Amino acid sequence: MCVGLSAKVVRLDQDTAIVDASGARREISVGLLDELEPGDYVMVHAGVAIAKITQDDGTETDALAEALL
Repeated sequence: MCVGLSAKVVRLDQDTAIVDASGARREISVGLLDELEPGDYVMVHAGVAIAKITQDDGTETDALAEALL
């Protein structure tokens, strides 16, 4: 089973971004996605942004992950 985490883009730098995932900031690859801006939400798997999502999607994903823990 693969697990993706939602994260908010804080800063972009070409093919990488700093994201905030539930308070933890990390650098990820964003080379698979086009037209990202700070404030956008992404689904992250293995250090790679795999999809752009809405803030509502991110909130729901975080709630589901918290319920599982």
